[in-house]
Amino acid sequence: MTTPQPDIQLVTDPAPCFALRQAVFVDEQGFDAEAEFDALDAQAEHLLARLDGRPVGTARLLVDGDAGRIGRICVSRDCRGTGLGAALVEAGAARLQARGFTRIVLGAQVRAMGFYETLGFTACGSEYDDEGVPHREMERRV
Repeated sequence: MTTPQPDIQLVTDPAPCFALRQAVFVDEQGFDAEAEFDALDAQAEHLLARLDGRPVGTARLLVDGDAGRIGRICVSRDCRGTGLGAALVEAGAARLQARGFTRIVLGAQVRAMGFYETLGFTACGSEYDDEGVPHREMERRV
């Protein structure tokens, strides 16, 4: 599959981001909606990826102590494996670096750690459970 050329922008209205997260994390992966949509959403910057105007991916950016955090990274099922997830992570990292962060962190599903390793992230900390799904903190220093 060819790599799409997504339009990735910060949005002031996160409704399309929330709809994607509902579809991927709640409807598809079975996460609890109450846990998925938390108070951090109000503090976050939200990235939205569009292809031909259609929302297809999202991530949220937060301050986490001395680090910038990329979280809630998701890509619509029909765009997985196209490079869109990597483009979202890189766009988020670039935004956080522009804000002065030299350490970028994220909580990876253990099954996706290899993907994040290809983007320069390394595991740190112990494995933890997030609603029955094993996760592990990862970081990238810039």
